[in-house]
Amino acid sequence: MQLLIKRDILFEQLSEPVFASGRLEQLKEFTQHGHCTCYDHSVAVAKTALLFSMVLPMHFKQKQLVRGALLHDYFLYDWHTYRPEKLHGFSHPYAACENARRDFDITPLEENIIKRHMFPLTPVPPKYRESVLVTLADKVCATSETFTGIGEKIRSSKKLARIGRIPHALAHVAALFIAFLPWT
Repeated sequence: MQLLIKRDILFEQLSEPVFASGRLEQLKEFTQHGHCTCYDHSVAVAKTALLFSMVLPMHFKQKQLVRGALLHDYFLYDWHTYRPEKLHGFSHPYAACENARRDFDITPLEENIIKRHMFPLTPVPPKYRESVLVTLADKVCATSETFTGIGEKIRSSKKLARIGRIPHALAHVAALFIAFLPWT
């Protein structure tokens, strides 16, 4: 519990400049996974990556980690309706990076976090350990959000109401299991 409190305090300090400028608030308008907005997803990824950085026995550039994580999905469009030339999963890191460059003075490390967070879907792997943490945190959060959304659909279905509530913890267990399967 103490670790989560420390994480939240550190997150507030590191994220404040990002929230104070740019168009991050616009991410609240777009759904990401299930009923989760792009904004909530980006905050969850940043907090998860920051927590990973606090428990792992190596040094991380936490300010850049949080900035890159908050901006990793800064593509500023509804990917459910807007269709770029390439599939969203392949193209959105580059759109997010362009928007981040336009609105913020991002570092090469932050750029790498944004561009490489979809690895292995995008073939070039992350260059920095901070990029790897955000990539892992993104997979954990996205999987959890997707499973939570599926659980909500099942719970709201009249036909499937007899099954009962799918525990929220089940979504997290499934997310962790899938996120840490070996990549092929």
